[in-house]
Amino acid sequence: MRKKLLLVLTLIGFVHLAKAQYKPSPENLEARKMFEQMRFGMFIHWGPSSLLGSGEWVMNNRNIQVNDYRNLMNFFNPTAFDAKQYVALAKNAGMKYITFITRHHDSFSLWDTKQSDFNIMNTPYKKDVLKMLADECNKQGIKLFLYYSLLDWSRNDYPYETGRTGKKTGRTAKSDYNSYLQFMKNQLTELLTNYGKISGIWFDGHWDQTNKEGEAYTPSRIDWKYDEIYSLIHKLQPWCLVGNNHHIDPINGEDFQMFERDLPGENKAGYSFQAASEHLPLETCETINGSWGYNITDNKFKSDAKIIKLLVGAAGRNANLLLNIGPMPNGQIQQQFVDTLGAVGKWLAKYGETIYDTKGNIIKPQDWGVVTFKDKVAYVHLLENPKSDMVELPNFNFKVKSITGFDDNVNVKYTLDNKNAKLILHTTKDKSQADKIIKIQLK
Repeated sequence: MRKKLLLVLTLIGFVHLAKAQYKPSPENLEARKMFEQMRFGMFIHWGPSSLLGSGEWVMNNRNIQVNDYRNLMNFFNPTAFDAKQYVALAKNAGMKYITFITRHHDSFSLWDTKQSDFNIMNTPYKKDVLKMLADECNKQGIKLFLYYSLLDWSRNDYPYETGRTGKKTGRTAKSDYNSYLQFMKNQLTELLTNYGKISGIWFDGHWDQTNKEGEAYTPSRIDWKYDEIYSLIHKLQPWCLVGNNHHIDPINGEDFQMFERDLPGENKAGYSFQAASEHLPLETCETINGSWGYNITDNKFKSDAKIIKLLVGAAGRNANLLLNIGPMPNGQIQQQFVDTLGAVGKWLAKYGETIYDTKGNIIKPQDWGVVTFKDKVAYVHLLENPKSDMVELPNFNFKVKSITGFDDNVNVKYTLDNKNAKLILHTTKDKSQADKIIKIQLK
């Protein structure tokens, strides 16, 4: 009898596990393919924090009390915001999608939400910027993803007691995650019901309830109930991709994996201890200067060549690059951002075929650069000078038809070592070039 009972309980467990295992819809799987093909997107960090000109973490960094921070709502009046200009800037830069901050950690909502009075409709501006942006994305053929913060520095019901940020914003009432969870569900329902087709939800803030990255791993101190959150999203819009910037391995129900300030496989920023998924689309997010939100003193702008190398490096690792801009309080975009995006767009107009709809990581990244593949073509991207006048491609198990320079179509000398599965290109790179591309036509 005991054996039978044990068998029944085991079977029940397997059934429960099978039900819990996420199975993406056909629309979702197709959306993943399209996401991988796009390769380049625009991240927009913006909100009332920009008024203080010190980045989007200013509330936490300066320990600003909730009641004091809410006063920013009375001054946030972005009269220079132009959705058409934003989307056109992204499109002309060669970007295929926009990820827009709908609600950051400060709890301010940039849409006409009915779940909180701390929102754009109660500012002097009184216009739904998300609605305008969504409509313009639809007009110009740009996909729209929405960033949504899991953590909150303002609300009392968020479990701030166990979080590691927002500790000194003046909250004293006991938190209630069930209340906060319902608040998030209600807001996500608004976003996925009132703003047309949404291509993805980009979550952030999970790490607030864990140890600092690099320290001994511990599970989240709260149960976020991701199964409820993710299933709601997939129910409302089955094609909608779910990603979470939690800095750990993908969780059941997620559709793409992201890396913050690092290319997959790297960990220069100290956030990316997780391995890159071999099954999900990948994305790297990075800034043009050193800040996500508007920072009036941050003049550490990356060169055009640096941004191009980031984009190519991402594609070579089979990942997208989500490049950030942080508009000014009035909604205007800094000229430095405009100039950089213009330069990248000009480069992509010429070299886009080596980036869009390509596969990376077929040959692992090398010291000199990366290789992207499309159909019967391999594109060798020399991002750095090789140590000699030879560029070695290991694990090269392909038959070669021809090898030429992408710009001049001149034949490149090469040695194919079939025995050791190695291709050696006899070439080098001009230091003035951000990326020298060699085209290998495969048989």
